[in-house]
Amino acid sequence: MYRLLFTHVLRRVPAETVHHATFVLLRIVGAVPGLRWLIHRLLAPRSPALQVRAFGLTFPGPLGLAAGFDKDAMACDALAAFGFGHVEVGTVTSRAQPGNPKPRLFRLVEDQAVLNRMGFPSQGAAKAGVRLRARNRAHGLIGVNIGKTKIVPEDEAVADYVLSTKLVARFADYLVVNVSSPNTPGLRDLQSVAKLRPLLSAVKETTDRPLLVKIAPDLADEDVDAVADLALELGLDGVIATNTTISRANLKSSTEEVERLGAGGLSGAPLKQRSLDVLRRLRGRVGDRLVLVSVGGVETADDVWDRLKAGATLVQAYSGMIYGGPLWPHRIHRDLERRLRSEGLKSLQDLIGQDS
Repeated sequence: MYRLLFTHVLRRVPAETVHHATFVLLRIVGAVPGLRWLIHRLLAPRSPALQVRAFGLTFPGPLGLAAGFDKDAMACDALAAFGFGHVEVGTVTSRAQPGNPKPRLFRLVEDQAVLNRMGFPSQGAAKAGVRLRARNRAHGLIGVNIGKTKIVPEDEAVADYVLSTKLVARFADYLVVNVSSPNTPGLRDLQSVAKLRPLLSAVKETTDRPLLVKIAPDLADEDVDAVADLALELGLDGVIATNTTISRANLKSSTEEVERLGAGGLSGAPLKQRSLDVLRRLRGRVGDRLVLVSVGGVETADDVWDRLKAGATLVQAYSGMIYGGPLWPHRIHRDLERRLRSEGLKSLQDLIGQDS
C-alpha cells in the first residue's frame, strides 16, 4: 500500500511538504487517547532476543531513527511507537534559526536517496528541552543531537554547544555532538582534532549523559583514526558513523537532475558501502572500547545484520523509512528476529562484533 501511495502520490509532492504532513499525523497519534499505546503494542519490538545493551541502557531493538527527522522533539514518542528501538532528536541549536531557504529537501528516487541542505532549522534548544522534559520517559529511549548555530562564529562554537547541552542533555538518554553536517558553513572544520578536542572536552564536563560524536563519511581514513583516538582519549562513550556525504559518485540519477538539485548532503543507498567501510575501520581502531552506531544506506534487515556483525551496537536510518513507509522499522525488527532463528542464535548480543 505504501509503495503504491509513494509511487503515485507522494513522490509528486515536494519532500518537505510531505515531511510536515507526516508530523501532523504523528501529532494526532500522540493526541488521541490510547492510539499511541495501541500502535506501540502492535509494532514495537518486544522479543528479548532483539534487545541490545549500550551506555548501561537496554534498547528494545537495534534500529533507531537517525537525527534529522524530528528536529524539535515534536513527535518522538509517536515515532518510537512505530517500531524504532530509539529516536534521535535534532539537530538542535542553542538559538532558534530558520535554516536554509526552501526548497532544501529532495528525493533521488532512482537512487533510493535523499538530498538535503536544511541547514539545521531549529526552534532552539530551550523549546526542545521543554518538550523533552514534559514527555513520559517510559515511552522510549531518546538521544539528542546538538549542532552549531549558524550565526555563531567559530571561535564561540564551544560556548554555543555548551549552552545547548545545558538546555537539553538532562532530558536525554544520550547526547550527540554533530560536527559533520555539510550544510552549516565551517561546521565540518570542527572535525579536526585540534578544534574538536576543546569542544568535546567542554561538552563532556557539562553533562553526565553518555556522549557521542557524529562524523562525516567524507573524512580521510587517517582522520577517522584521529577522531577515534580522540574519543578514547577523552573518555567518550561512542561514535556515530556516518552523516550525509557531499560526494555524488556512482549515482543512477542523471547528471542533469543531480546538478539541478544543487548542493547538500546525500543520504540513503549511495552511502551504504562507505558507511560500512568507516564502521569497520572504527571497529579495527577502537575494538569494543566505544559504542559504534552505524548510519547510512540501511534499507533491509540484512543491512542491519551486516552492521552489527561488523561491530556496531546500534544502527540508525532515515532515508530507509522515507522509501519504506511507517511500518518499515517494524518489518526490519521482525525480519531480524526471523534471521536470528534461521542462524541458530539466541540473541543479537551474540552477533555483535563477530567480524572483528
